[in-house]
Amino acid sequence: MENIKVERLLVNYKTLEKFKKFKEYGNQELSMLEDLQSNIVENDSESPFFGIYYGNALAARMSLYKVKAKYDKYFEPPQDYLELWKLEVLPDYRGNNYGKALVDFAKSYNLPIKTNPRINSHGFWEKMGFQKAKYEMERDFGQNPMIWAPEGISEKNIITEK
Repeated sequence: MENIKVERLLVNYKTLEKFKKFKEYGNQELSMLEDLQSNIVENDSESPFFGIYYGNALAARMSLYKVKAKYDKYFEPPQDYLELWKLEVLPDYRGNNYGKALVDFAKSYNLPIKTNPRINSHGFWEKMGFQKAKYEMERDFGQNPMIWAPEGISEKNIITEK
């Protein structure tokens, strides 16, 4: 298998054009166009967007945000963690481990990770070592988060029954 390189995506109008290809295949919950546009307006040089290119084509992407410990309601003890959003691999590039490469890249920060999986993607996240968090209405606002923690960090309120 080829070496898959995950890279930070630039916050510019060229990236915005590449994201439009994802919106064609995805749905509103996966659209990063608004996120990218707001970062362009804010002139954010620390892009939260990461992707994998196949040649010149952006084949897979995700957003990764760092959340400060004071907002942590998922891990014990409370600490900084990553929020992984909108991971998507375009249909022509699926089956090449691009999704796994993006998740492994996020794990390389050695911080706990929270994600809100799309419908029918729970199996992927479980293969990546994520577990369902016990649903708390006030905390989760209708989302069904899954979480992963590096060794030595415990998750609060994990659902252990299958």
